[in-house]
Amino acid sequence: MAKVAFIGLGVMGYPMAGHLKVKGGHDVTVYNRTSAKAEKWVAQFGGKSAQTPAAAADGADFVFCCVGNDDDLRSVTIARDGAFETLKAGAVFIDNTTASAEVARELDTAATARGAHFIDAPVSGGQAGAENGLLTVMCGATPETFDRARPIIDAYARMVGLMGPAGSGQLSKMVNQICIAGLVQGLAEGIHFARKAGLDVEGLVDVISKGAAGSWQMENRHKTMNAGKYDFGFAVDWMRKDLDIVLTEARRNGAKLPVTALVDQFYGDVQALGGNRWDTSSLLARLEK
Repeated sequence: MAKVAFIGLGVMGYPMAGHLKVKGGHDVTVYNRTSAKAEKWVAQFGGKSAQTPAAAADGADFVFCCVGNDDDLRSVTIARDGAFETLKAGAVFIDNTTASAEVARELDTAATARGAHFIDAPVSGGQAGAENGLLTVMCGATPETFDRARPIIDAYARMVGLMGPAGSGQLSKMVNQICIAGLVQGLAEGIHFARKAGLDVEGLVDVISKGAAGSWQMENRHKTMNAGKYDFGFAVDWMRKDLDIVLTEARRNGAKLPVTALVDQFYGDVQALGGNRWDTSSLLARLEK
């Protein structure tokens, strides 16, 4: 059993912290900007809540974080009352936020200055993956730090990989989002075409999903897409946030991402339709408006 802190109890962080307490059996203290959410978590899982990130991190062996973006991340780490104020020497800070590689390297430097360790560990698998403890975790850290943290991370993950030094986890998550963007657009166009051609979408997907066209998106999203239901999983607003990180990094490193840039614009069209909180499969709604 380790002494663990978890900062940020959103749709991902709430169940992830729960797995650390129940499945991992750790002594968990949580912090959330809205204290009522932290109180609800404690009532459900046990453990303790803290009034500030610094108080949550005080004395912890491992400090987890899952917030919205770079600015949110800095506010709970290096700002006043942030976790880095009390992060003890030898502790490991594990950031599950999808953020920039730049902020990951910045926080790695700040943690090292305190004699602590940092892992950028963004996740993939969505809300369902978090709730079921089946997330994929992409880590940027030294091998020694990764080896220490992996048994703790395993409580909410089905796959944990070391991708390289600090920042590599975030860069790997960017690749993940690049691949998803193209896959979902292709699936949306395929369903749209099938409808226009008068094909039975369900029967069609049952066949082609067993061949080279098959994907997780096809297997898990084609039915809801065909039904015009877009309240399953990762929201368009969050995908656009992620794709902005991707495209900013691509401008920096010179990568050419024409499909990703185009799909980002398509998600902007979905937002204009009022689909900010629809899930990412709602690209089909744009084609059929």
